[in-house]
Formats: sequence, structure tokens, C-alpha cells
Amino acid sequence: MRSLHTMRFNAIAAVAIVAASGGAYPAEAGPGGRVVGTVKVTEADGKPVSGADVIVYMLGFNEPPGEQVATIAQKGRKFVPDLISITVNERVSFPNNDPFLHNVFSQSPDRQFDLGSYKRGESKEKQFPKAGVVDVYCNIHPEMAATIIVVPNRRHTKADATGHFVLEGVPPGEWTVFAYSRRSTRPTSAKVTVKAGADTTVELAIVRGAEPQHLNKYGEKYKEGTQVYKDKDK
Repeated sequence: MRSLHTMRFNAIAAVAIVAASGGAYPAEAGPGGRVVGTVKVTEADGKPVSGADVIVYMLGFNEPPGEQVATIAQKGRKFVPDLISITVNERVSFPNNDPFLHNVFSQSPDRQFDLGSYKRGESKEKQFPKAGVVDVYCNIHPEMAATIIVVPNRRHTKADATGHFVLEGVPPGEWTVFAYSRRSTRPTSAKVTVKAGADTTVELAIVRGAEPQHLNKYGEKYKEGTQVYKDKDK
């Protein structure tokens, strides 16, 4: 079980290394260009996947964060959404919309945290000061899993249901565009050359596997038949 998770983490950890080494946003760049394209997602057996959530992002330059707070809700014993992207130093809110307790945590080296148990109607936030990939789980419900892609700039987006995406305002230059979907063993990437006021087109493909197994926050296997701890007031 540990080897599957380690393989997945090692495959995407390189993204954090590249992101951390990104340079400053070129002040002299002037008007930016656009990167547009599609992402095709298939299962390991080659079958196409429709409507898969895919994050597309750029690496190679840094930008300051925005002021928005992203949200990953706990609803129906799931994280909704289960894949988001944010800019370094932005925050994520984790509201509990279920009538029982959740305990959101991450053991990812890029951002370890434990929000503790809290009930419906309560919400907790966490800031993410380092670029990288953060896997999030619930210590009570092993089926709950989400991923946060933390990017050193604001050029990231979610592809639509058909796999199309548009990245606006990309500074002119030679960069790398990445795409990632949960259950991928690694992101896919392509080099692009962006020119001011012009579109750069790229096609990407992702192969998706099974959901990696994970341990609880104590580094132990989840107990079979884990109890749902209901709110005493409900």
C-alpha cells in the first residue's frame, strides 16, 4: 500500500521542484498571450474518460497570489471538489456540510496539517506557502481524498467537461504547461513558446489509474468498518 502512494508522490514531486525554481514575472513582458488547447484523459486500458476534472497550469515564472479563498467542502462523505489549483500563499477553506464529524489532514511534505475533528456548520482554513502537490484526506472516512495543486503563478485553470482550456495573460517566453487529473501517476507536460497577443495551441494526454491507497494521520491502516461519528446535536 505504501509503495503505491510513494510511487505517485515521487512522480509528481518533481513539479514542486520545478515550480520552486521559477523566476520572477517578467516586468518588461507587456501584453501577454494565451495558451489554449485540449486534454484527453484515458484509463490504463485505453478507454476514454469523459468529464474528468483536469487542472492545467504553467511553470517557469512567479506571480503574487490573489485574495480569493478556495473551498473544498465535505459533503456526502466526499471532498467537493476533489481537485483544485491555487497560487502560492493563497488559502483554502474546508467547511463541513455533513451531519457528522470529519477530520481533514495532509501528510504531504509540501504542506502537512491536521484540522482536527469538527462538526456540520463549522469551517477551517489553511494557507499554502509552498508550491507543490498536497494530498488531503479525512482521518475518519478513508474513501475521502482530494488534491491541491499549488502553483507559483496565477496561470492555472480547470479544463471544461470536454477537455478544453484557456490560460489567459501568459507572459511572452518559453514555458512549460502541465495538466494533471486525480488518479494520474504523473502530470503530462509540453514546452510552449508564447507571443504577446497571440494564441499558442497545445494538445495534452493523461493516463489515469486506480485511486492510490493511503494511511490515516497516524501512519496506520484504517480500521475496517470505520464508524461514522454523528453530531450529537443532530
